[in-house]
Formats: sequence, C-alpha cells, structure tokens
Amino acid sequence: MKLAREDFQGIRNWFYRNARPLELAKWQFHFENGGQTAVLTALAAYQNEDGGFGNALEPDAWNPYSSPLQTATGADMLMEIGFEDKDHPVVQGILRYLNSGAEMDGNTWRNVIASNNNYPHAPWWNMDSDSTARSIFNPTAILAGFILRFADWDSALYARGFGIAKELEDLFLQESEIEMHPLKCVLTLLEYIAQAGLQEQFAYAEMKAAAERRITALLQRDAADWNGYTCKPSFFIQKRESLGYEENAAIVEKELDYTLESRNKEGVWNLNWSWASYEREFAVSENWWKGWIALEKLLFLQALGRLD
Repeated sequence: MKLAREDFQGIRNWFYRNARPLELAKWQFHFENGGQTAVLTALAAYQNEDGGFGNALEPDAWNPYSSPLQTATGADMLMEIGFEDKDHPVVQGILRYLNSGAEMDGNTWRNVIASNNNYPHAPWWNMDSDSTARSIFNPTAILAGFILRFADWDSALYARGFGIAKELEDLFLQESEIEMHPLKCVLTLLEYIAQAGLQEQFAYAEMKAAAERRITALLQRDAADWNGYTCKPSFFIQKRESLGYEENAAIVEKELDYTLESRNKEGVWNLNWSWASYEREFAVSENWWKGWIALEKLLFLQALGRLD
C-alpha cells in the first residue's frame, strides 16, 4: 500500500493553503528542491535578539520570549535540513543565548519557564506542570549536543557543553527507565556527537546500545492505541537507518499502513491532543500542527518507500 500521487498532490494543495511559511519552506526543501536559505529565513523570524527562540516556534507555547525548549526546537530544524555553517547568524545567535546561562538550573536548561504562564499554552508547558521533571534530558541533551557541534572547541562554552554532555552520558547509562521525549533528546545528542567526531570521547557504542533497548521497550505495539497520544514506532524510527529499525521492522510496516489509512477528510492527519483551554488560540495552533505533522508523516512514508 502506497500514497497515490493524486493524494500527495491533495496534501500539497492543503499545505500551500494552510501551512506556516516555515513549514512551507521545509516542504519545498524536502519535496520541491528548495534550498536551505528559505528555511533559514522563515526560522529566523522566531529568533529573538538574545539569540534564543520563542514566538510559538513549537506551536503549543505562544510565549514570545526565548526559552530553552523553543531554542532546542530551532536547533532540531537546523539538523533536519543538514545545516553546517557555524558562522551563520542563526547559529551564532543560539550559541550566544546558550552562553548567557539564561533559564538554567546548574547544568540543566529548564524545560518550562515561568513566563509561559502569561501566554496561551498547552497545560504541559505551564510552570506548575510535571513537565519540569523532564529537564534533565529535555532539552538539555539537545542543547549540549548543539554546543559540541557548533561552538569553538577552545571556548568556555564548548568546555561547559562537553561537561554537561558527559554528565548526561553517566546519568543515561545509570537510568534503568526513561520516558519517550527525554530518550529522543538523547538520540539527538548521540547524532551531534557523531557529527562532531567525538565518538571516542564518549561511551558512544554503549549509549547507542542502551538507547536501542529502550526504544524497543517504549514502543506501543497495539495499533488500537495509536489514535491516542502514545509512543508509535515513528516517534523514534523514521527510516531504515534509524536506531531500532531492524528489531522493530515489522511494527514499523504496520504503522506505515496505519498512517496511510488514518488521514482525515482534508487528506491530512488530526492531532491526538488538545489544550482544554484557550480554545480560540488552540484552533490556530491546531492548524499549524497539522502542517507540521503532515510533513513528518510524508517524510516517514517517503523514507520507507510508501509514496507512489
């Protein structure tokens, strides 16, 4: 079973009508031979003067001020398009924000910041939510990895980022259990370590093996539960080269079928969460997320040979 060409065209039309300029630029990058420049231009609109990101880059938090979580989201998007220019203003801005020490507790960047409460947001981005307990890896592992990849190796920021990454390495190898979102941040750290050529400076193979075991343990294998907010295989496994693919190939194929069968009447995919407050703002956020999710789904289908 594959996504037919006319269905792909229908999704494309929906995208051009509904997606944010950022997701549209990423669509063009992935599917229409678009360049990195358009993505960077759209992404930079969410970056503040302090170099951090805010402004609902991650659409569930409308706080205009910079936060570590939103900044990590920006870093993820740079990785998505394979951006490597250390001297680009967007990259230098992120490094400047990280070097400032803003929104840190010791060697951990905060997952949730207090000013989120003053703007429309999902309940898990409220300062009083239990999301704060995830800060150890999310987004700290992503931001430490970004430093390893892009900071000057002889800078104080690099030394601090390296030290934080080593602390996370020890903690990850000691932890017997980890939630899905923190684990994904660890996978991003591992990718940054590889890009920076630092595998020998870390217990890289041991971390990868531990991560693979935890991926397999976390996956929700009952497709009947996939309509809810749960750990579907594609959360970790987006292509055959992804960690965990070989052991979980059969369930990945099952999700590919599910993905093709679960499009809504618009031809895209519904969210499986809501805010339960800020109804007007969530209606806007929901449409932003539909574009984000549609792009992820199509890349998943493309990478595993399910586009006609």
